[in-house]
Amino acid sequence: MSKLDKDQVVAEFTAAYKAAFGKAPQLEQKPGWFSVDGGKNIRLAELAELGASYSAEKATTSATKAKPAAEKKAAPAKAAAKPAPKPAAKPAKASKAKGGDGQSAADIWAARLDNKQRQPRGYR
Repeated sequence: MSKLDKDQVVAEFTAAYKAAFGKAPQLEQKPGWFSVDGGKNIRLAELAELGASYSAEKATTSATKAKPAAEKKAAPAKAAAKPAPKPAAKPAKASKAKGGDGQSAADIWAARLDNKQRQPRGYR
């Protein structure tokens, strides 16, 4: 387990938070714990992981934003070339088998207990 430098972790977290949300976090420091924007208390290692996840989310969102723009330009040409397929006929849904073969709850309890015990309240 490596030693984390508190000042470095806080600086990295603050930079990642600003990049992700566009504002500085309100970071409360308590003995051994940190609270971000008045939320749940977390340890220093969890704060480092949270900062890393914010920077990772920023990288993935910027990469995914570039892909849909290129796909949207190519998509209308493909859609115009192929006619829309007709939806297939849906198969009929199988009905669920009901337990008890149409018996009432009182009859099921009577068969289960074989009249050796009393039936539950409300089934007499």
